[in-house]
This record gives sequence, structure tokens and C-alpha cells, in this order.
Amino acid sequence: MNRRELLKMITVATGTLFVGTNVFAKSVLSATDLKNTDFTDKDVAMLNEIGEGILPRTDTPGAKDANVGLMMTIMVTDCYEKPEREAFISGISTIKAYAHQVYNKDFIALTVEQQMKLLTTLDNEARIYNEKNVHASENTTKKIPHYFSLMKQLVLFCFFTSKIGATEVLRYVAVPGYYDGALPYKKGDKAWSTS
Repeated sequence: MNRRELLKMITVATGTLFVGTNVFAKSVLSATDLKNTDFTDKDVAMLNEIGEGILPRTDTPGAKDANVGLMMTIMVTDCYEKPEREAFISGISTIKAYAHQVYNKDFIALTVEQQMKLLTTLDNEARIYNEKNVHASENTTKKIPHYFSLMKQLVLFCFFTSKIGATEVLRYVAVPGYYDGALPYKKGDKAWSTS
């Protein structure tokens, strides 16, 4: 799977265009410690839990295995413009408040079933929000997708571009051989990833 196919997949899965695509194409990402970001260790842990709800561990690794939470904070800090960054950070606070309002617990302390119910509610809310506010707009002013769409996009992007996602979930060939346009495909085979 190449970068363009990944971005198309993310757009289809989240129902809105991938935010920051042009910046990601030019950005060189490096591991940074959290003191250079607007995030805390608790935020990273929460984003890992959200990621695990979106891409859970099955017979293949899940989002937490790839530590998508840390990569998400780096991407938001280094690649998002101020309005998207503010929406994302505000979204973390909103999810925390929602978990306390409904379950009287931190998001991380919720059962898997409670987390899934909350994430499903947010996914539905995001879909409606994006249809009304992002896609239905006729003016050319850039509209920011729902914060949960931003999170979902980053979970998918960070996971499938991580070493774990690319090598243990996708079929991976570091240096592909010749082009074979008629490569046999069997239903259920993994998609390809290249470096």
C-alpha cells in the first residue's frame, strides 16, 4: 500500500479529507519529548486507548502496540495548523468531560464496552457534523472536520505508517522486485506496503 492509497483509505474511513496532507508530504518527523508539545503522558495514554478502540489487537497488533498516541501528538504539534491543533486538543478535553459526565470515570478507566459505546457515539456525531458543516458548505472557506475525525485519521495514518503496521499487518517488501501487474490475489490476503 502506498501513501496515496493510505490517504484515500483514511478519507473513506473517516468521511472527510485527510487534514494536513500537504504538510505531511514535506515534514520530516522525529521523536520529540512531550515538553515541546501541548500534550501530557496521560493524553498519549488516552490517545492510545482511542486508537485501540479504532484498530484493536486481534490476531495482528493493534494501535497501542504501535504507540499511535505518541505519534499522534507529534503529528498534531509538528504538522497541524493552529485551528486544527486547537480543535484536536479541545477534542481530548471534550472526550474526558463526556466520559466523566456519562460514566463518572476517566476514559482510560472505562471498560472496553464503555469505551466502544462512547467512540461509536463520537463517530456518529462526527459523521453528522462533517456532512452538515464540512461537506455541505458552498463557500470556499476551509472548514475543520470534527475533532474525532481528526483523531481517527491520525490513528489510521500513524498505525499503517508505523513499523508494526507496515510489517506485521500489511505485507511488506523493503525493496520490491520487478513490477508484476498480474500478481495473484486471493480474497483475504493482506494489502502490500512498500518503503
